Amino acid sequence: MPLPQALRRLTPGQLRDDPRLRAFALGAGLIPPRTMHSPGEAAMLARLASGVRRVVELGVYEGSSALVLLRAMDPESELVLVDPYTADTRWAALPQGAWANATATRLAIGRARRTGGPSVSWILQRSQDAGRAWTGGPVDLVFIDGDHSYEGCREDWATWRDHVAPGGWAAFHDARAGMPGGGGAPGPTQVVAETFRGGGGEPGWTLAGEIDTLVVARRAET
Repeated sequence: MPLPQALRRLTPGQLRDDPRLRAFALGAGLIPPRTMHSPGEAAMLARLASGVRRVVELGVYEGSSALVLLRAMDPESELVLVDPYTADTRWAALPQGAWANATATRLAIGRARRTGGPSVSWILQRSQDAGRAWTGGPVDLVFIDGDHSYEGCREDWATWRDHVAPGGWAAFHDARAGMPGGGGAPGPTQVVAETFRGGGGEPGWTLAGEIDTLVVARRAET
């Protein structure tokens, strides 16, 4: 059973944010995953994931957004979680020194699945390598939230966009830095600006919505 929120607030920051202690507490169910999205972003992700067959999330960290997707998806659908969980993963959106533990996150997400829900598959490798090797079928929603460098985000888009089914969605997190009401990181923001905000745009794709730091694009039906 998770510790009460009031008690978690009283925990000293150095203790609460220690990566090893967080991994133990998360895996044991004493704390929830660190929330990495706004309520508006969570609502949009849930709407996109509702009623689809397959969702792929690139960059899982402690699993807070994975739980949003999991709870919105149909029982017969599949959630694919891609994260290398290596020390050199570049998480520009995370607190200084933060990292996550794959086993702890698996346990947290596994507990959420015990009441039913979609199947969950894990790919513990670089999202770009996973995209090049993907044979899992059409993806209805790819949530790009991994490597926040320009090069990494650009490569994620390049290796996953063709796997998105006609009429499917691509969502970029932390991609509205410097925009009114927005925020995020320079890398994803630049990728979205070059891909969707320029005069040419991305053939076969349209900018479909945005809120806070989240930008959503949709692939044409045909």
